[in-house]
Amino acid sequence: MIKTVSRPRDASGFVVLPRRWVVERSLAWMMHARRHARDYERLPQHSESLITWAAITLMTRRLSRKGATPSWPRKPVSAET
Repeated sequence: MIKTVSRPRDASGFVVLPRRWVVERSLAWMMHARRHARDYERLPQHSESLITWAAITLMTRRLSRKGATPSWPRKPVSAET
């Protein structure tokens, strides 16, 4: 679900908006894919598929890097098996 966050009315200058940095950081990671630097695609479906491809590439690199640990707890291995 997408929720729009608006700037406070009485604020002046820079104001940190809640959770906006997560979106901006994610978009910055996506821009590392060269095709996203410009709007080359004619159809929105093509652009959406390339964004999905960039996200898959980013996640597989993170999962396959050396020293990556799973986020779930591992079951201890018993010596009997």
